[in-house]
Amino acid sequence: MNILRYTTSLALAGLLHLTPAWAFQTVAPDHKHLQYTGRIDASDPRAPVLSWPGTSVTANFTGTSLAIVLDDQHGKNFYNVFLDGDTKRPIILQLEKGKKRYLVANGLAPGQHRMLLTKRTEGEEGATVFRGLELDDKAGLAPPPARPRRRIEFFGDSITSGMGNESPDDGEDHHGKDKNNYRSYAAIAARQLGAEAHFTSQGGIGIMISWFPFTMPDFYDQLSAVGDNDSRWDFSRWTPDVVVVNLMQNDSWLIARDHKLRPEPNAAQRIAAYKAFVARVRSLYPKAYIVCALGSMDATRAGSPWPGYVEAAVKNLRTAGDARIDTLFFPFTGYGKHPRVAQHQANADLLTAFVRKRVGW
Repeated sequence: MNILRYTTSLALAGLLHLTPAWAFQTVAPDHKHLQYTGRIDASDPRAPVLSWPGTSVTANFTGTSLAIVLDDQHGKNFYNVFLDGDTKRPIILQLEKGKKRYLVANGLAPGQHRMLLTKRTEGEEGATVFRGLELDDKAGLAPPPARPRRRIEFFGDSITSGMGNESPDDGEDHHGKDKNNYRSYAAIAARQLGAEAHFTSQGGIGIMISWFPFTMPDFYDQLSAVGDNDSRWDFSRWTPDVVVVNLMQNDSWLIARDHKLRPEPNAAQRIAAYKAFVARVRSLYPKAYIVCALGSMDATRAGSPWPGYVEAAVKNLRTAGDARIDTLFFPFTGYGKHPRVAQHQANADLLTAFVRKRVGW
């Protein structure tokens, strides 16, 4: 038996796989009071698949205990479970491969409680099938909270996903346990703005080149975030009011620093590639306000040409008649690794203020 620990945000909850000795109530994944958020594959409503960072399940439940049944592809994913709105003390689930039962609460006060399950990690760690909940005998679900009326979508890389944001400042930042999309600038800003969010992001991805054989123009329209695949997201299912594009950090490394793309694109070609992707986003969301962001890693360092490429592309789009688009650059602080939570909070504050001013939220 592994041990479940109720802990701070940096600790990991253990597992409890034993069948309970007491009677319990099963809640199927297609229960009408379960609320799903994000690009979730619900083609089989009794086996919805979560793969994108930040995808989530919310439930208001009664009773004194809660277990979650998850079937993980590789045993590499991590999830937050927040109970009763306590976002300071998540229960962190380190998933095992296959179908497992995770006991996350026992001995709660009788009455109604709220659960929020969020995917900390990305498609890189694989997909998870949500298999339902187990509650006390005769317990059940109440209607979920109302969804936010505002919507925001992020297209980004490791910064948007939150890679390494919970790593020590002087430590390695590529471990799955230290990746927490919930505390990324994107997720923080969405909460500050009172908006429901989708995070279409993957560490290492670029517009012209990535650290793997596919780019964001190949990836952005997938239903599944697990690698480059043929699944397709139906964009009519969910339309954002605001879109934030934070890409080109990996392009800056792989093209300008490492010279990995041959023939190497010149400045005009870099601008054109960025413009083409943003124009595609605009065609999908004709009414959205688009924020073309960059940073806060070294693509925005003093003297970097990459913010200029973004500005030039946006200027071209404005000249062509797009009035609902702008740029925002998160300053490089000199810190050479992935931004930590404090930097994410600072960037979230900048984005929150920017959107409030431009959109009126």
